[in-house]
Amino acid sequence: MRLHLVWIGKTRDRNCAALVDDYLDRIRRFAPIDLSELKEQGSGSDEARTIAAESAKIVSSIERDDYVVVLDEGGRQLGSIELSELIEMRQQAGVKRMAFVIGGFAGVSQELKQRADIRLSLSRMTLTHEMARVILVEQIYRAFTVLAGMPYHKA
Repeated sequence: MRLHLVWIGKTRDRNCAALVDDYLDRIRRFAPIDLSELKEQGSGSDEARTIAAESAKIVSSIERDDYVVVLDEGGRQLGSIELSELIEMRQQAGVKRMAFVIGGFAGVSQELKQRADIRLSLSRMTLTHEMARVILVEQIYRAFTVLAGMPYHKA
């Protein structure tokens, strides 16, 4: 199964970017992974227009048969083992590609939330988008190490 990470904007904080790159390299030992960093619409005053435009870009970057995980503060919270089980179930179901989506600063559209196969919350706490990226890729890596029986999860 191929993985596809989709998010709005580049990771500007070099420390966060370094961590994201490190975990992407680690994940590639287990699965091919693509990253789509989509252009931000800007921080204009029309939040609804920003959400609509960015969500449209996201939808156009995912394929019809992708299993889509949208990160959303109102989404379901999973433990690390549960995430590994979700990934394993998708693999066993023959899913070709699993897309993990992080929207922009204003969030994502209702249409994108409805397109999601699952909405996932990383935490009830507010995280910067850059930190959410780091946590997401670390948890994906952790999930693959759990599935491979590696000791990383218990370390």
